[in-house]
Amino acid sequence: MAAGGMDVPGAATDRIDSPGAAVGGVATGGTAAGRMATGGVDAPGAADTLAGHAVAAAALRDDLAAHAARKDAEDPLRAKRAEFVLDEAVYLDGNSLGALPHAVPERVREVIAREWGELRIRSWSESGWWTAPERIGDRIAPLLGAAPGQVVVGDSTSINVFKALVAAVRMANETGPAAGGVPRDEILVDAATFPTDGYIARSAARLTGCTLRPVEAARMPVEASERTAAALVNHVDYRSGRINDLPGITAALHEAGALTVWDLCHSAGALPVDLDAYGVDLAVGCTYKYLNGGPGAPAYLYIRAEHQPRFDSPLPGWNSHADPFGMDAEYVPAPGVERGRVGTPDILSLLALEAALEVWEGVAIEDVRAKSLALTDFFLECVRAYVPRGRVRSVTPERHDERGSQVALECAGAAEVMGELIRHGVIGDFRHPDVLRFGFTPLYTSFADAERAARTLAEILAYVPGDGSASAVAAGGPEEGPVTV
Repeated sequence: MAAGGMDVPGAATDRIDSPGAAVGGVATGGTAAGRMATGGVDAPGAADTLAGHAVAAAALRDDLAAHAARKDAEDPLRAKRAEFVLDEAVYLDGNSLGALPHAVPERVREVIAREWGELRIRSWSESGWWTAPERIGDRIAPLLGAAPGQVVVGDSTSINVFKALVAAVRMANETGPAAGGVPRDEILVDAATFPTDGYIARSAARLTGCTLRPVEAARMPVEASERTAAALVNHVDYRSGRINDLPGITAALHEAGALTVWDLCHSAGALPVDLDAYGVDLAVGCTYKYLNGGPGAPAYLYIRAEHQPRFDSPLPGWNSHADPFGMDAEYVPAPGVERGRVGTPDILSLLALEAALEVWEGVAIEDVRAKSLALTDFFLECVRAYVPRGRVRSVTPERHDERGSQVALECAGAAEVMGELIRHGVIGDFRHPDVLRFGFTPLYTSFADAERAARTLAEILAYVPGDGSASAVAAGGPEEGPVTV
């Protein structure tokens, strides 16, 4: 699947364990000061060899740093960085928690002081609190390739997964069994999914009388059958950053008569999604990663317009009632995307998210995608140039059409290494047992950040043993890197 209109290079090796190629005229093989010692400094010519390596390493650093500076100066999104609260650290964990936009604190103060403090209950109407879930959904919709009126914001991603998946099974079975009387009694789930999605899919299967079958996302087109009611798939794998084929998988499931539920947590705000164009039925996602909505910010639910009259939520609440203040004992769902709501919205978090979304004014998602690919390309180039051979292996695809906005590196002793990176001002995270994750948020991540992160990683790997036996605690770092999701 072509992503964001970018040219797609041929497949390339994912390994980063070969000698570096020449970069800017400077040979990059054998870099990192820790690898330059020959073990015999008093042997003839050893001092000259060490001096030569040091000169080459310094030239390499200068060359890559200058390249980063040029890329930053040419970046059409460079002004966006100033709209975020950042410090001297390199923050590459926006795929777990996005940075704070400057607009948010003042807006939250205003909501607390005036809308809650002065207007109080009147703010449900006078300040637009009641309509916030749909209004903010319409702000997110363009980033998902969705027309207005199809996205509602509220609840957590987990709750929205449950609502969407159960509703998908119910809609798939509305017309009765498949041809030949075969029941639609199967849910497919991405075998590499984030664990919570799997837990919820299992519960949804029990509730709907279906069996749950984990399947590799790439195999869903051939594994879907007339028994399949729905499939829950991740657009971008949270561990590796691999993009799954949203158009192809969606089309294949539709051909089998099934509905799709896509988890967009690691793609929305980082790359084009195009839900409407590809006929996606339902989708969910969080807003605290690339959308920078803040910790615990409410999630969103996409319900394709044609499915809204049939969307049968397993969690009907007074907020999704056609007459919410009628207090009728009988539930009648509201028309439109409002039937995706459940209970009273979390107003403070919702309005903080609305303020955070202001940074997207004037931003084209295609420009975001282009910078994302350029950043991850450059980071991988710097890793190849700086990092000792054999110490890391990229599990993130090289191909642009298969790569999200993160780089995941397998590395022995990943917990210790990430602890040291954090101690030295490079903030990423790791996944057990041995994966370092670096998330690149194009609105505020710079090419200088990418170069510094790779260089710092190389410096740390020069003294952390490759068998992972070193303890970051002994060096003053934490026992583990962050485990945020």
